[in-house]
Amino acid sequence: MGKKVTMQDIANELNISKNSVSQALSGKPGVSESTRQLVLKKAKEIGYQYTPANGGTDHDSKRTGNIALIASEFAFSMKSFFGEIYLSVEEEVTKRNKNLLIQSINNQSRDQLILPPFIEKRQVDGVLILSHISNEYTNKILETGIPTVLIDHHHPDIEADAVLTNNRFGAYTATKHLLELGHRDIAFVGNIDFSPSYQERWEGYHLAHKDYGVKPKKDVQFTDALEEGPVINHFIDQLEEQPTSWFCVNDGLGYLVTSGLQAKGFKVPDDASVCSFDNGQLSQLSTPSITTMDIDFKAFGQNAAEKLFWRMDNRDAPHQEILLPVTLIKRESTQSVQTNRLFSLSESKSQ
Repeated sequence: MGKKVTMQDIANELNISKNSVSQALSGKPGVSESTRQLVLKKAKEIGYQYTPANGGTDHDSKRTGNIALIASEFAFSMKSFFGEIYLSVEEEVTKRNKNLLIQSINNQSRDQLILPPFIEKRQVDGVLILSHISNEYTNKILETGIPTVLIDHHHPDIEADAVLTNNRFGAYTATKHLLELGHRDIAFVGNIDFSPSYQERWEGYHLAHKDYGVKPKKDVQFTDALEEGPVINHFIDQLEEQPTSWFCVNDGLGYLVTSGLQAKGFKVPDDASVCSFDNGQLSQLSTPSITTMDIDFKAFGQNAAEKLFWRMDNRDAPHQEILLPVTLIKRESTQSVQTNRLFSLSESKSQ
């Protein structure tokens, strides 16, 4: 017996995507009649056996009325981030008289590529994937042919619609804010390998420096920063010269940098300004409160749901990425370099 013929073989022969082959074979809308006939002919020719996932084409082309929202356990644990997006998605789905099914994906399911049963059995019309699970896992979902939209994550190896934060421009705005306050020595804190978002924020940091003709110092760019107090404190300790300001890729790091500097006896913002990203609770609870970039989580959910319902009706259209703008919220943790010095001097005199 020869090797089993797969959908990928048909896709390769016809030079079309595996997704189109799946749609053509299942009788789903989204491919033209001529493509469908071509696929059926090729399938017969090379001996491909098609067994519909749920027992037949007629049933397959009917909609279930269910939409899935899945995320890693890590994304679920970020309550304000997940909660806000979930509520806006639920609102959009309910508005259209559909049901929302939710599933968190644990590390074992991710690593063993075990899909939630409702996706495996194709009991949903569309899937929203919140944040990063893994490229292999996301592609396994895309292989089912169920329309899918990514929220807050993208990657060149994943062919899907995505709704994203404009991370580059957001970090550019944050860094520009510090540069305009006269800071020329701006530290960067964030693990750029953790997600494309942080890599893009690093790029925005560099872009702002470039536009201002300032060369950022290598030794103040902490690009593998783990979100742990001791790690951040060690980084602050080993710096030969303290930067006058810090740009952190998220509020957790902004909070740790602020408390780390304070523990060493530095005053924020008098001795160093701190700016972060996300406008989560930590930036608001910190003392002083932290200047940050605000993300509109509600818009995330709305745009993702709208894009998914559009994609369900337009399966063959090219994939699109929607970039949502972010807004600078100025708080107490940033001030100009000149005022820094004056404040420090007047305080030391009055003590």
